[in-house]
Amino acid sequence: MTALPASAPYDGAVELGRWTVDDYHGLRHLRTALRRAVEEVGGAGSSADGPGYADGNAASAGEGLRSAGEGSAGPGSGLLDEDDVAERIAVVATELATNALRHGRPPVEVRLSRVGERLVLDASDHDLRAEPQFDVERPLGQGGLGLLLARTFAIEVGWYRDAAAKHVWASFPA
Repeated sequence: MTALPASAPYDGAVELGRWTVDDYHGLRHLRTALRRAVEEVGGAGSSADGPGYADGNAASAGEGLRSAGEGSAGPGSGLLDEDDVAERIAVVATELATNALRHGRPPVEVRLSRVGERLVLDASDHDLRAEPQFDVERPLGQGGLGLLLARTFAIEVGWYRDAAAKHVWASFPA
């Protein structure tokens, strides 16, 4: 096993959306919500009103998933040029949330933020003891490759702890 680099993500991030995954049933809804949020990013956080949450209260977005706010896009900035960025973020979010559900302590919180020309995905759980590890020895098809997939799809991947949670993050081009 190889350790994931320990480092905090970028300062000054503007949160675009936050979702809570209580169980595996919420993963499909998380992917859908993240794809939609990334596709709508076109200028989120650039308005005077901040990131533009539709509702500041937790609202049900499907079985096993709670949304604490939906990101909204500002008019026409064309922030994302690559068609697959939304799908890559959704896949990595699903992998990180699955790892957190399997190896951490639920609920899992997934956040999408923007810092300059990067989108930062952050998945957290409440197990402060365990450290994320790459399983480079496991054969393909036997699972355990979520962090390797994240590292392949993202620009950077890292992790950190705060007082209440362990966070694994990945950054993508905006």
